[in-house]
Amino acid sequence: MIKKILISQPEPQHNKSPYFGLAEKYQVDIDFIPFIHVEGATVSSFKKQKLNLLDFSAVVLTSRTAADNYFRLAEEMNITIPISMKFFCLTENIAYYLQKYITYRKRKIFFADKTYDDLMKIMGKYKNEKFLLPVAQVHKQTILKKFRKEKFDYTKSVMYQTVSSDLSGLSKITYDLILFFSPADVKSLFDNFPDFQQEKRIIAVFGKTTANAAKKSGLRVDINVPTKEYPSMAAAVEKLLKKHNL
Repeated sequence: MIKKILISQPEPQHNKSPYFGLAEKYQVDIDFIPFIHVEGATVSSFKKQKLNLLDFSAVVLTSRTAADNYFRLAEEMNITIPISMKFFCLTENIAYYLQKYITYRKRKIFFADKTYDDLMKIMGKYKNEKFLLPVAQVHKQTILKKFRKEKFDYTKSVMYQTVSSDLSGLSKITYDLILFFSPADVKSLFDNFPDFQQEKRIIAVFGKTTANAAKKSGLRVDINVPTKEYPSMAAAVEKLLKKHNL
């Protein structure tokens, strides 16, 4: 029987999360404990990259985190971003998020349909721009390959990193089911509990890279989503609860 579930993410800020309904329906305890968090680059570490934010005419933003750290560094270095600066965003949500920092209607902001290919098409109309790409310390090469293929004048800048959170408050992992959503979640588990043994605990992971990280760490992956059988993590959890608790 599954009595306790550990979700390696922050607790949702709204009541519409399906996990709350599952906890009530199947009378199980669900704890949301983020295994990782983002740390922004310091001004000194940014300066070691020998970059000047004002040397660029455009910024490419692929996440809200990238936007947060770009504007944070600008503020900490007392740099005013000129109104002429162009922003190319991977999604419409990221574009509208910029209102947190700038007056949207007075800026040149462009957004894609969530795909890098669409972003490349939009940027292709502005090939004379000098692009800055804020990235995490560990980042995918997909967009960089596309930049090189399209011969954009770009520079990447490491502005933040994902690090393992302190999980000492857990003391021991006493959960029947653990959900992982990224390779960094798996790394954090073993950073905090190097002698962790899975035993009979059920491990569910999201995505192939997370599954690979779990297997390399010696874990048995019981559920991998998304699949036709498990289109979402919440759907997988409900099927497990039906199987083990009814």
